Amino acid sequence: MASFTLITDLPDTGKRLDAYLSEYSEGYSRTYAAKLIDAGLVTVDGAPVKRSYRLSGEEEITVDAPDPEPLSVPAENIPLDIVYEDDDVLVVNKPRGMVVHPAAGHPAGTLVNAILYHCGDRLSGINGVLRPGIVHRIDRDTTGLLMIAKNDEAHRSLAAQLKAHSVTRRYAAVVQGVFAEDEGVIDKPIGRDKANRLRMAADVPGGKPAVTHYAVRERFARHTLIGCRLETGRTHQIRVHMASIGHPLLGDTLYGAAPVKWGTEGQCLHAGVIGFIHPRTGEYLEFTADMPEDMQRVIRKLRNEA
Repeated sequence: MASFTLITDLPDTGKRLDAYLSEYSEGYSRTYAAKLIDAGLVTVDGAPVKRSYRLSGEEEITVDAPDPEPLSVPAENIPLDIVYEDDDVLVVNKPRGMVVHPAAGHPAGTLVNAILYHCGDRLSGINGVLRPGIVHRIDRDTTGLLMIAKNDEAHRSLAAQLKAHSVTRRYAAVVQGVFAEDEGVIDKPIGRDKANRLRMAADVPGGKPAVTHYAVRERFARHTLIGCRLETGRTHQIRVHMASIGHPLLGDTLYGAAPVKWGTEGQCLHAGVIGFIHPRTGEYLEFTADMPEDMQRVIRKLRNEA
């Protein structure tokens, strides 16, 4: 059991306790903070409270974080495309079709199974037994770069950078339709689609802020290759934002696009650049990964059509 203490201040007045913990305890999601509170592992001025407790300022909050549970996910000898590795951080280039962590319907064959085999017990435990080392995710059929934390200190640092929107994340995407403008910004909150729980939607009540910058890289006869830079990292963000302005990603049938006819499964989306401050050295590191061959093949076909 590891304990730490936080002292609130007057600007924190009125904040919910679970929201405060997720804001000031790097690496804690609001859901995880709520679980700790419900389990009686968080006290305010020495007394247990509910997750909905509203701060008044100048309180002492003590968190007794449980030790990580023993891993229950099997390690699997799955090849990894490792772009960078040291004692704190691993950067991998995830292939299309690989789920990031085990979930219903995907108990094995995930990136977590692969990194457990590669790293053993040298992974952070902040995100629990099913997501060791996982700081952020990309969709199953999205390819590209992911940061993996090899210890809790690295995890907290990387998670704090994601929360501060200071991590560089650039994507390449092929969308339906031809953009008239060369660049733009989509600033629309994203939340769960009320009509289809598998989808997210833009401009829904209670949605979380989401900002995507995009710029045209190449125009084809009926499609456009764009580059996207994320300020936020909401679920399906680029897919939802592009569909919301009438340019769904090629192959993204969940959001209204036609399937790709040249043998590529899923959306044409690649996380090609990631940059962050190294948790130990303080040095800014940036990495790139080429688009996968199937996406390059699609682009060649589109050029021939044009």
